[in-house]
Amino acid sequence: MASTNDLKNGMVLKLDGGQLWSVVEFQHVKPGKGPAFVRTKLKNVMSGKIVDKTFNAGTKVETATVDRRGMQFSYKDGEYFVFMDMETYDQIHVTPEIVADTANYLLEGFEATVAMYQGEALFVELPAAVELTIEHTEPGVQGDRSTGGSKPARLETGYEVGVPLFITTGEKIKVDTRSGEYLGRVNS
Repeated sequence: MASTNDLKNGMVLKLDGGQLWSVVEFQHVKPGKGPAFVRTKLKNVMSGKIVDKTFNAGTKVETATVDRRGMQFSYKDGEYFVFMDMETYDQIHVTPEIVADTANYLLEGFEATVAMYQGEALFVELPAAVELTIEHTEPGVQGDRSTGGSKPARLETGYEVGVPLFITTGEKIKVDTRSGEYLGRVNS
């Protein structure tokens, strides 16, 4: 149990009959009149649904002990993604629903954080940015600004991102894993 005054981003709460909710944002509010309260934005760990919830300040909330482990993506076994624990070398199979959009940026050997609760994987987190090689992109045509100076490029994972016209096939770029946006070239 914790107080709403102790909330932090990333903390996982047990609410609504045992459902797990991750704190995305929180704000302590002390209005001029009336009691203080905490305004939060919560994300359902299983479904990904985001809701706004308000708590009275000092209210007790049940927290879930989520174990975040550094794991390495080993390979894809059929539909499952296989991760290896970096400390124990145990392998776990994670479903595509749990890996979700992070699959767009996963290559064998990449390190990720896998959140575990009671032996079950809840979600997979990658660093904010990853470096990937462009597998294919069309040559940029000088003077073509109808697309805002960008063109599609397929990464080595198969995911497609928009890149500036000067980027060519075979270059290594940095991609934001939260938004899927091009961040810049990687200098070798």
